[in-house]
Amino acid sequence: MNVQRPVAPAVRTTCPYCGVGCGVLATPDGVGGAAIAGDPEHPANFGRLCSKGLALGETLALETRLLHPMERGSDGDYRRVDWDTALDRVANGFRSIVERHGPDAVAFYLSGQLLTEDYYVANKLMKGFIGSANVDTNSRLCMASSVAGHRRAFGADTVPCNYEDIDEADLIVLVGSNAAWCHPILFQRMVRNRTERGAKLIVIDPRRTSTAEEADLFLPVEPGMDTVLFSGLLVHLAEKAVLDFDYIGRHTSGFEEALLRALEIAPGIAAVAAKTGLAVSDIERFYSLFRDTRRVLTCFSQGVNQSAQGTDKANAIINCHLATGRIGKTGAGPFSLTGQPNAMGGREVGGLANQLAAHMGFSPVEVDRVGRFWNARAMATGEGLKAVDMFDAIGRGKIKALWVMATNPAVSLPRAAAVRAATAGLELFVISENVRTNDTVNCGAHFLLPAAAWGEKDGTVTNSERRISRQRAFLPAPGDAKPDWWIVSEVGRRMGFADAFPYASAADIFREHAALSAFENNGTRDFDIGGLAALSNSAFDALKPTLWPFRAEGAKPTARFFSKGGFFTANGKARFVAPELPALREGTSEHFPLRLNTGRVRDQWHTMTRTGLSPRLGAHRPEPFVEVNAADARRAGLAEGGFARVQTAHGAVILRVKIAEAQRAGSVFVPIHWSDVTASSARVGDLVAPNTDPFSGQPESKATPASIEPVPFEYRAILILRRDAVLARDHWWSRVAFEDGTGYLIATNDPLEKWRERAPHFFEPRAEMAEYLDERRGVLRLAAFLHGRLEGCLFMGREELTSQWDMARSFLAADAIDANERRLFLSGRSHEGMVNCGPLVCACFGVGMTAILNAIESGAEDVEAVGKALQAGTNCGSCRPELKRIIAHERDRVADPV
Repeated sequence: MNVQRPVAPAVRTTCPYCGVGCGVLATPDGVGGAAIAGDPEHPANFGRLCSKGLALGETLALETRLLHPMERGSDGDYRRVDWDTALDRVANGFRSIVERHGPDAVAFYLSGQLLTEDYYVANKLMKGFIGSANVDTNSRLCMASSVAGHRRAFGADTVPCNYEDIDEADLIVLVGSNAAWCHPILFQRMVRNRTERGAKLIVIDPRRTSTAEEADLFLPVEPGMDTVLFSGLLVHLAEKAVLDFDYIGRHTSGFEEALLRALEIAPGIAAVAAKTGLAVSDIERFYSLFRDTRRVLTCFSQGVNQSAQGTDKANAIINCHLATGRIGKTGAGPFSLTGQPNAMGGREVGGLANQLAAHMGFSPVEVDRVGRFWNARAMATGEGLKAVDMFDAIGRGKIKALWVMATNPAVSLPRAAAVRAATAGLELFVISENVRTNDTVNCGAHFLLPAAAWGEKDGTVTNSERRISRQRAFLPAPGDAKPDWWIVSEVGRRMGFADAFPYASAADIFREHAALSAFENNGTRDFDIGGLAALSNSAFDALKPTLWPFRAEGAKPTARFFSKGGFFTANGKARFVAPELPALREGTSEHFPLRLNTGRVRDQWHTMTRTGLSPRLGAHRPEPFVEVNAADARRAGLAEGGFARVQTAHGAVILRVKIAEAQRAGSVFVPIHWSDVTASSARVGDLVAPNTDPFSGQPESKATPASIEPVPFEYRAILILRRDAVLARDHWWSRVAFEDGTGYLIATNDPLEKWRERAPHFFEPRAEMAEYLDERRGVLRLAAFLHGRLEGCLFMGREELTSQWDMARSFLAADAIDANERRLFLSGRSHEGMVNCGPLVCACFGVGMTAILNAIESGAEDVEAVGKALQAGTNCGSCRPELKRIIAHERDRVADPV
């Protein structure tokens, strides 16, 4: 008799990836997993999810999880301890260091992956009770320049736009944003507006990305010269007399100084062209479109923020909107697209070292206000150290205790090797994590504290449009894992502050956070959610996505910020900002003639501790690469698919070479995601210079001087296993997750015989080994079978092994392989019916190149026809630019077969 397990109801929660903040429906399967779908009622995505969101169900397994508190012994080994022991020792360690060295000897480094409630408690403990503002976050690396720009212009970190503006804009300008890959759900709204309403799309970026391929105008600006382009725009608008002088006079200050500086930076279009490297005709078209279109939305992201002049870039953009009154109106304004799911929530609670909670700063009045609300015992009175400076202080021995929560600074920070070295000298190093290994964990923390992961956590996040959404638990926390807020609260209690940390739930913390936002506010501060301060537990549980401000009943409502002024400066007026003269911090040289540009790829996230678990996401870009312009590749002697060493003054990595005309000459692009856990030599943070913006403290991750040279490898290899292997770093490798195991792409100069001797150590000792060796041709194929099932294989040769990679994955998924299939397998030929899928193109539906080429051959002439045949490109749309390239290439190939 079959007993059907009852189907659990779907739980409404929020995606843990980018700042779009998509709603998710998670339906638990009763065995530790869940079916994932978009929430059609969530106003951020209306049911759509990108490839990463759709693959969340593949990241819920527990094999990589940290499940119990661990303490490192004097021998360097970790041993399991109970929570009471771990918390007591952590609390005693922090207390002892504060007593001996003062509160500034302690630091917390947080993450935009934390929930708002986690962030709030950590900031309260450090800034209100330990007495230091040395609390910073990995959000410093992605959006701090936008925060500084907002505060300089508006008097507060206010984002004045909503997602509805994307639908209503008549001109959308994307600056330093590969939204097609990094914010695909929002980008598809832009494309839909362009298709249905005729909105124009302009993309400004040094690199021709997939986003640029959808643009009406692409402006490949020289690195660092965004301020020149927008200063020239301000001058142009003044010359054409299209400024909104009524708005400027009523609601702003500093216009004359800003215009004079703009004239100094960009005295005319010819000067703009000379400095930006853009064609005069393209600049004129951009300026005329901005000039003649009332509803202009300028969306900017990491290409603006991750710069040593990022704040000035943001303010140059904001200046143009203030000067034309195109702010606070439907379809118009400067719109910062945040990178992380709760970067905004962290900003709300003071997650940055230069802020206090509820968007307050460190003025004496604000310090006093927050201190009285918290009944703080040791209120911090000044700004703390920002991320780069914080780890420099650790290296100098000034900071002696560090608590890292939910982030991987040993990979992501600039000059990452120095970060790793710095942590070795800490007297107390604590990590709260949900994975048992990453590069930071492997630095040797004294305590590892198991934190709840997405799917187990309960609380709130805030997206790029200021919308607060609930993240709800739909799985039980495994092992001893606990919410971050609980861990921090317990440490605070044990340090003697029990009365300040009485929380029994995330709802308790949220109510306090909301109450602080309204405390002595009366409309004087932008962030106010006082109307949510009295939510019952059940009302908090049922809370729908909510835009702030959400003031208490009876308070004056705010439909939109700044449509009629009302800025949060002392005089209520926005400030025009005169930027510094644009210049990159470091010049190229004979030794380092190129610029290193870093960023994300479509299907991965941060350092891959979550997305790296998904076989689907790993298939699109399975190995770390460097993208090089063809001319630079010829000059350096690089070949497509070969290997190159990319080096800066701070470190070096070895990466696969991708030659692309879309990559600008004089610059190379490298993704940020791979680490020592997932590749042998691909930690890009090691290369990035620690130059920072003087206002925001955000590092410049887009312009480090670099060199590139070929690295020869005689053999290529694939190693596919049902379990993980430990590979040495004296050859090149990249690790990829499979449905039934793990794959390694390898390049090596070790002889075949050496790998033949090494191979048995990778496989189950009881396995039966089969071998094919042809030394003359340089071919080695080894396979291990157990009870008729493939346990793993090692294939080596002097050519690429892409087709055999797909074949091996297919055989690994099979329950049994007969003798004939074994012979075919070892010969390197596919068995009958075996399909080589080719490189993955559409991760949402798992569509590879082979199926797409077949559809085109069968008559599919455009992206819509391919989508109808295969579904490719019909979900998040992030693969549509790639589909267009494939179709165009095939059309050209057929038209000109020579």
